Amino acid sequence: MAGNQFEIPKEMRSMAEASLDQARKAFESFISSAQQTASAFGGSSFGAPGEAAKDISVKAIAFAEKNVQSSLAYAQQLINAKDLTEVMRLHTEYVQGQMRALAEQASEMGQAVTRAAMDAGKPK
Repeated sequence: MAGNQFEIPKEMRSMAEASLDQARKAFESFISSAQQTASAFGGSSFGAPGEAAKDISVKAIAFAEKNVQSSLAYAQQLINAKDLTEVMRLHTEYVQGQMRALAEQASEMGQAVTRAAMDAGKPK
């Protein structure tokens, strides 16, 4: 299994970790701004359609946050992987987990949009 081993040089690992940390901080700043914008959007001044749009926006931002956090965690795991077997295992787990998460998110978003459309069609 000697051919299966690999070593990321310490300098490269440090650079990768610093870049990952910088990406994480930038995303946290972005998501915070997006959450504030979504919270301010819609609301009672737009009635039920505004509330529905706000709820959908908040849900979409939460899904984006979860997906990016999952990707950042995956990148961190890859940086620390010891061999190709571990890289392949991590990749398989990540892809399978993301496929499940995306299916669940699509279902939830579809339900939210359907509810919003039904509420918009109700007589006032």
